[in-house]
Amino acid sequence: MSALLTSFLPQVEGLLPKWIFLVGTISLLNSIQAYASLSATRPVTPLSARTFGTWTFITGIVRIYAAHRLNEPAWFEIAAWTFAVAWGHFVSEWLVFRSVRLNAGSAGPFGVATGSLVWMFLQRGFYLK
Repeated sequence: MSALLTSFLPQVEGLLPKWIFLVGTISLLNSIQAYASLSATRPVTPLSARTFGTWTFITGIVRIYAAHRLNEPAWFEIAAWTFAVAWGHFVSEWLVFRSVRLNAGSAGPFGVATGSLVWMFLQRGFYLK
């Protein structure tokens, strides 16, 4: 069973690809929740919930593919852009549109986007030799 699970993990050296794979997988699962239940998305319309779920699903797919190909410049860059767009979205909703307060619910996605971007910036030279 363990060999089966590890066969899905990126074979690229280091922890960053595994982190991006994990975040991508969580994105896929989160997008299912956006379609399956509106209980966590009450402040928005069902259409907004499904749109966000679709966006999250696409981002998850891109991150999973990128995690397996992080040594390729295009995949590294597109993975970084998924975090940059998410970061920009969260920051603009918080500081510009004021539709979100920084709390336990919003700090998680903001922290993942920020931490992932910083980690990718610091490790860029290692993965893109």
